[in-house]
Amino acid sequence: MAKEIPLLWLPAAACTGCSVSLLNTADPSIKSLLVDEVVPGVHVSLRFHPTIMAGAGEVALGALEETATKHKGEYVLAVDGAIPVGTAAGYCVMGEREGRPVTIEERFVELAKDALAILAVGTCAAFGGIPAGAPNPTGCVPVREALELHGLEKPLVNISGCPPHPDWFVGTVASILLNGLPSADDLDDDLRPKAFYGKLIHENCPRRAYFDEGKFAKKFGEDGCLYELGCKGPITYADCPLRHWNNGTNWVIGAGSPCLGCTQPEFMSLPYYEKVTDVQLPAVGAQVQSKEAE
Repeated sequence: MAKEIPLLWLPAAACTGCSVSLLNTADPSIKSLLVDEVVPGVHVSLRFHPTIMAGAGEVALGALEETATKHKGEYVLAVDGAIPVGTAAGYCVMGEREGRPVTIEERFVELAKDALAILAVGTCAAFGGIPAGAPNPTGCVPVREALELHGLEKPLVNISGCPPHPDWFVGTVASILLNGLPSADDLDDDLRPKAFYGKLIHENCPRRAYFDEGKFAKKFGEDGCLYELGCKGPITYADCPLRHWNNGTNWVIGAGSPCLGCTQPEFMSLPYYEKVTDVQLPAVGAQVQSKEAE
């Protein structure tokens, strides 16, 4: 019999877009991911995911709490969204106890302390994202900060993106099942797997030659590098140019739009369609330098 790895999916302050992205996984399909063995001899058993599960209310929450108790120290916790910690007003709650709403912060602490490992799925969970954007009235923080706030030390992997590519989540889970929890050398400074976030968008962008030649598009639809139109590719780490989205159909720059840097901690602090000027760009030829000097 295959070894069962329980997975609990905790939705926090987010839009469920990360769940929708995961449902679009193509190889393996979402059916294979949920039913079959991800790697030979190991099956990931999704015990709780309120966005897609048929159960609701006390029945569903009972499954969550039973898994956390029965499989203490054995389950993986996937968190989708930022954790509101600003007040006890209950901006984000899940269920009740003795007539009192249980906040997501409470649920997170209860589940995190006994988890084998935690996956922060999406930029909201990894870096705060949109819910933590100024003025942040609900006091949202990323998973990493929420763990520190409550004095919890747990293996954490950030799978950023708004939303993340389904391959990034599936590949991370498969890697953990095959090789165990990632070492420090497997993750970057932001705790993202280097296998998916190891290189800049800029390094593999099909418009990179335009950048090196100093040919920049001045308006959308033109040939040329999209840097002047606000492309964040030079500061964004992800393998989108090689992987593409929607089963390899296309990706944002292929559709004529600049990269918005959705995998980065700075995602919500940078203007989308304005040129980034305060960054150290990769070394370029004299043609580019003279072009920008003009």
